[in-house]
Amino acid sequence: MELNSVKEIEVLIVGAGPCGLALACDLARRDVRALVVEQAPALFPGSRGKGVQPRTREVLDDLGVGDAVREHGGPAPVGMVWRDGKRQQEHDMFRRAAPTDAEPYGEPWLMPQWRTQEILLARLRELGGDVVFSTALTGLGQDADGVTAHLSGGPVRASFLVAADGGRSTVRRELGIAMTGEEVDPAPMLVADVRVAEGALDRLNWHVMNGDQGFLALCPLPGTADFQLTAQFKEGEPDTSPEGVRALVAARTHLAAGDIAEVHWSSGFRPRAALADRFRDGRVFLAGDAAHVHSPAGGQGLNTSVQDAYNLGWKLGQVLRHGAPVSLLDSYEEERRPIAAGMLGLSTRIHRGEQERGAAVQQLGLGYREGPLSMGRSGALHSGDRAPDGPTTGGRRLFDVFRGPHFTLLAVGTDAALPAFDGCDGAQVRVHRTDACEAYGKGLFLVRPDGYIGWAGEDSSGLARYLAPLGVTAVTRC
Repeated sequence: MELNSVKEIEVLIVGAGPCGLALACDLARRDVRALVVEQAPALFPGSRGKGVQPRTREVLDDLGVGDAVREHGGPAPVGMVWRDGKRQQEHDMFRRAAPTDAEPYGEPWLMPQWRTQEILLARLRELGGDVVFSTALTGLGQDADGVTAHLSGGPVRASFLVAADGGRSTVRRELGIAMTGEEVDPAPMLVADVRVAEGALDRLNWHVMNGDQGFLALCPLPGTADFQLTAQFKEGEPDTSPEGVRALVAARTHLAAGDIAEVHWSSGFRPRAALADRFRDGRVFLAGDAAHVHSPAGGQGLNTSVQDAYNLGWKLGQVLRHGAPVSLLDSYEEERRPIAAGMLGLSTRIHRGEQERGAAVQQLGLGYREGPLSMGRSGALHSGDRAPDGPTTGGRRLFDVFRGPHFTLLAVGTDAALPAFDGCDGAQVRVHRTDACEAYGKGLFLVRPDGYIGWAGEDSSGLARYLAPLGVTAVTRC
């Protein structure tokens, strides 16, 4: 895509990481004209955000890339603790649960971040979108009607701008939005993607070596022949050069420097937790690492970022395509900032050894019960809860019914009269009846496009009043 051919768009997304790409995919399937610009000449090359939590797998499945995630990822291996060059014992750092009807993904899934981005970019191109690389934001201004972004390739006018440009966000600095946070650990860390010589180290475990200078871990990356290396430095600063990485491995493990056949990518950082003071400034929104920076210990950064995009995408679509008031977009910060704050606290506690990686890291229990778009309860669920999966009377899975940019009015175990929404492809609200489903109980449930219960009741009274501020006012048949 040539930037000079694009002068006016509906949404400008700055940053082509997992957050920006997920948002672009969601907007593309809503026929929203979005442009993604990325300062770098190509996608991020490292594995850094390699953990894909169960809730994020559900999101990626809805975006149409579930098969690719299954093909190119794999379960997190059980840890193997080493000491003095000898295996000591296995230690599983994760909660693992068998899939259930309500929760089809029960275990942690590993896939290098660069692969996640490749998959999302391929999906975006299938949907007719793309990324303009080597394009930096140099300034921006906004008024009541839109945003003017000054890019290295020329100015662009957009109705809205989303900053998905990482922890050092240029957009956030331009807006003057502060980040409030803390240093999680004074010890710096190194992360690298390395190729280990054949036969030098098995790929059956996540290998962890503890020592006086800090821990070192080598995790096999599914779908590749490589390992992700992470190391803590209680003294000194990381040497991220290939020679420095090889010397580090030789000093802290039973491997020789020559056993590291290749160093593909490496980076040093200090674990930090920080939250933007606000997620919105007029027509500009912060998402992903631009809004919250996590310690990697909890595996929450990429996942929280993708779910920011999933929350914001459908709301932008309702405003731009269906006439919802711009005030609907206030709910983005109201719903997502408390979630991000909670995930930052979780990541920090896990990093410091104050909490184990239990069910909370899977993000299946997160929701918006106290949010502004939650109304009512019925059966086993409260508005704001995640909408569970499950079998339906017609043999389909509920996630298959929900998949797509529409709302779903789900009638479970009830013959209550329903509004005249039709189930055709163009309908904003599709109706589905099914027999009893344990995860739901009995009642009517309006499932938002992002898979959360927006409204619930025993009958449809109050539903039209709920839908009107979301841009859903017409009750028609196709």
